[in-house]
This record gives sequence, C-alpha cells and structure tokens, in this order.
Amino acid sequence: MTTTFGIMEVNLVSARGLKNNEFWGGGIDPYVLLQYRGQERKSSTVRAGQGSKPEWNEKFTFKIEYPSVDGQYKLILKLMDHDTFSADDYLGDATIYLKEFIELGLENGKAEIHPKKYSVVGSDQCYCGEIQVGITFTPKKATQYEEVEYGGWKESDEYS
Repeated sequence: MTTTFGIMEVNLVSARGLKNNEFWGGGIDPYVLLQYRGQERKSSTVRAGQGSKPEWNEKFTFKIEYPSVDGQYKLILKLMDHDTFSADDYLGDATIYLKEFIELGLENGKAEIHPKKYSVVGSDQCYCGEIQVGITFTPKKATQYEEVEYGGWKESDEYS
C-alpha cells in the first residue's frame, strides 16, 4: 500500500459551558491546544468576560500521512485556562477520531465535517462543556516528478 499525504484544516469556532475554575472569582481566559500525531497548534487566548463562551473562528492546518505507522488518527483539542502568575489550568479535552474521515477523503478527493459540537471531558471523565469545530481533509496529488513503481522496479529519468 502506498502512503498518501494530505492537508487537514481545522476550523476552531467556539466553546460553550466551560466551567470557571478560578477561585478568586475572576473569569477564565481559555485557549485550545490542537494536537495531531506530534503536531501541535495553539489558538489565541480569549480574555475573561467571554471565558465561558469563547469564540475563536481560527483555522489551523496539519499534515496528514495515511496509513500512519501506529494507526492513530485522532485530533485532540485540549482546553486550557491562561494564568498569569501560575501554571495554566487544564479545563478538559475533546478527542475526534478521524480514520474513517481520512479514508472518505482519499476515496472522494475531499472530506468535510461542517462545524459541529463535541463534548469536552475533564480529567474526572465528566462532561464540562462543548467545543465546536469543522474539519476539511484534502489529499495531495502526486507530482509528476515522483518516481513511479512498476512491479517492484522504479523508473526514473536518471538513465534515459
């Protein structure tokens, strides 16, 4: 099986119902760490006041390789609360499994999940809000300069 590459674009829209874990009474300043197979992206931080209902409307791209060595195809959205004078607090995360989605994109030339809501789960495995994201996957076309395999032999322009 040949390896296929592509680009996944994640549209981080918003979150709702996030718990305020600030015991000083201040609001939370949430941001999202988006993780896919060793690639990590970070959203902007939404300042207190909008903290329990943050809106980002930001797009992030990730390189996709299929099939992967370990067979793991999941996007992890880790919600964090920015703290100025201490370590940032973990608010919860959402995991989106993408194997079938990537396979659909490979089959159809593109796959898209319009923005939808995913449950955010805390470290105690309890529901603690929801996050809304959309995802698009587009396989990359092989370039004309890549070597082509014919029955185990590689043909190149080296000796022509």
